[in-house]
Amino acid sequence: MDVIDKAFEVIDMRSFSNLWYWIALAVMWSSVNYWVLGVPYDMIQRARREGGKAQSDLEDLVRINTDRLLALVDQGAMVLVALGSFWLSVLAVSGFYYDFEFAQAVFLLIFPLSLVVLLSIRASRRIRAGADTGEALYRRLIVHRLWTQVIGMVSILVTGMYGTWQNLSISVLN
Repeated sequence: MDVIDKAFEVIDMRSFSNLWYWIALAVMWSSVNYWVLGVPYDMIQRARREGGKAQSDLEDLVRINTDRLLALVDQGAMVLVALGSFWLSVLAVSGFYYDFEFAQAVFLLIFPLSLVVLLSIRASRRIRAGADTGEALYRRLIVHRLWTQVIGMVSILVTGMYGTWQNLSISVLN
């Protein structure tokens, strides 16, 4: 039992000092940046390079994914916005007002993802409006990926700085 107690002393099980939280953050952002509107980035590169069937497949997959996303948004936008706002508010208030570290950690994961969802809806509407073939589609997907990467980098920076500050402030108190 002494070994387990020592292990829990060394490995702090709080959110920002937990290795699994940082692994989840990295995996989440690498996945979000790899799948551009539900299309793998290597498929975009291959379609741009080869054209032909690869381009046709890309256009079909983008059309399917954008139609699916927009149908979901158009059918239940008010409910999705209400639920999303409610849960983000609950996490923000319980995390930062009541100082609940787990809620802070989840908020710092989910809030930037909500920005990416809004960005995806905007890109999907623009693709449906006309940028759905050839070079215009490639450009729209690459710009969407670039902005997703910017949001991810800022999110990782803010989360890293806040997590470090949180860990240092707790270690000073102990």
